[in-house]
Amino acid sequence: MIWLHPREELVETMRRIYRYKMTTTSGGNLSILDPDGSMWITPSRVDKGSLQPTDIVRVLPDGTREGLHPPSSEFPFHREIYRRRPDIKAIVHAHPGALVAFSICRRVPETRVQSHVFSVCGRVAIAPYACPGTAELGEKIAETFAGGADCVLLENHGVVIGGRDLAEAFQRFETLEFVAQTLINASALGTVQKLSPEQLGVETMPDFTELPDAVVSNREKELRTAICRFVQRAYQQRLLISTAGACSARLQDNEFLITPRRRDRLEMTAASIVRARRGACEHGKRPSRAALLHALIYERNPDVGAIINAQPAHASAFCMTAAPLSTRTIPESYIVLNEAPRLPFLRIVEDAERIAQEVSLRKRPVVLIQNEGALVLGRDVLDAFDRLEVLEATTEALLLAQPLGPVVPMPDEAISELRRVFNVE
Repeated sequence: MIWLHPREELVETMRRIYRYKMTTTSGGNLSILDPDGSMWITPSRVDKGSLQPTDIVRVLPDGTREGLHPPSSEFPFHREIYRRRPDIKAIVHAHPGALVAFSICRRVPETRVQSHVFSVCGRVAIAPYACPGTAELGEKIAETFAGGADCVLLENHGVVIGGRDLAEAFQRFETLEFVAQTLINASALGTVQKLSPEQLGVETMPDFTELPDAVVSNREKELRTAICRFVQRAYQQRLLISTAGACSARLQDNEFLITPRRRDRLEMTAASIVRARRGACEHGKRPSRAALLHALIYERNPDVGAIINAQPAHASAFCMTAAPLSTRTIPESYIVLNEAPRLPFLRIVEDAERIAQEVSLRKRPVVLIQNEGALVLGRDVLDAFDRLEVLEATTEALLLAQPLGPVVPMPDEAISELRRVFNVE
C-alpha cells in the first residue's frame, strides 16, 4: 500500500471495508493528509461499492478543490482532527455493525480482553452526539482525539479512527470491530474476563540469529504459496484479520516457514514468508512472535506439518469467558477437533514451553488459550486450516443455539462409536 497513490490507497481500503460488510453504500468516508498539507478524501454521494480513483477529491491547504465531486459531507471533522492531532495522517470513518451496536448503547468496547487488541487499538473513547456534517460534530470528535484517543465511537452514529497512515488506521478499525463482534458473542456466554495490566504489559519479541543462505527448493516454493493461499483464504473467511494470526508449515526436520510479524494478512506474498527454526530466521526478516512456540511444537511432534494461531470472533468468545466449549455437537466437530480443551492465560513467547507441552496431533490438535485465541495443529496446511474452520463453525453454531434452548450433546455411546470408527484417541 505504501507504493500506491493516495487515490488508489483510499479506493482499495474502501473496497475492502465495503467487501467485508463494515460499511454501506452510502456510509463512511476515508482521508489521507498529504505532506504538502492537502487532504485526499472520499467523495460525497458516490457508491462505496464502485468507487474509482477518479472519484477521490483533493482539498488543498487554501480550501480549493480538485476532483469530479464535492468532498464527503464529513470533511469538517477530518479537517479538525488533523488540526488538533498533528501525529494523525489518515482517518477511517464507517458504520460497522458491532461498533454501531456499541455506539447506540453508548458503550465503549473493552480492549483489555486480548493483548494484541489492546496494543493495536490504543486508547478508545466516545464522543457526544451531534448532527452529521456539522461543525459541532467536528469539534466534539476532534476534542476527543485531542484528549489522546486513537479510536472514537460516536454516540448513535459509528466510529472514527486515526493512524500514522491509512494502513494503521484501517488495522485499528478492523481490530476494534472484530473485538466488538467477539464481545457481543461472549456476552451470550457469561462474564467477559479481562487481562490485568501486568498481563497486557508484555509483548516480548524473541531474538533470532541469521540462518545461513540456502537454495530455494521446489518444496519450499510450494509451501510458501500454500501458506499465502490459506492465510488469504482464512482472512476472506474472517478466521483471521489483518493484524492477528500466524501460520507455519514444516519445511524439513525442525526448519519451517512462517508468516512475518505485523504484515497485513491479506497482502501476504511468497517472498514475505520467513524461513526459520528455533532461535534463527532468514536474513533481513522478522517472523511472527509465535515463531518460538511453533519451533517448540515441531521439535516435540514430528507428525505435525502445520500450525495456526488465530482469534476468530466466535471461538474467541469462548476464550474470553468461562463458558465450556463442547465439541460433541455434530460428528464432524468431534472427529476434527477432538475435545478442544481450554488452557489458562499463557503468553505466546514467555510461556511457549508450557503451551507446546499441551498439544499433540493425535490427542490435542486444537486448544483454546484464555484471552488469547486458538492454537491448531495439522498434518499439512490444509489439515490445519480445516480444523480452524471447523472450530469457528462449531462455536458459531453453539452461539446461534443460545436463544433456542439448552444444547443437547451427542451421548457417550455416540462418542465411543466415533472414536472407534474414525480412530479418534
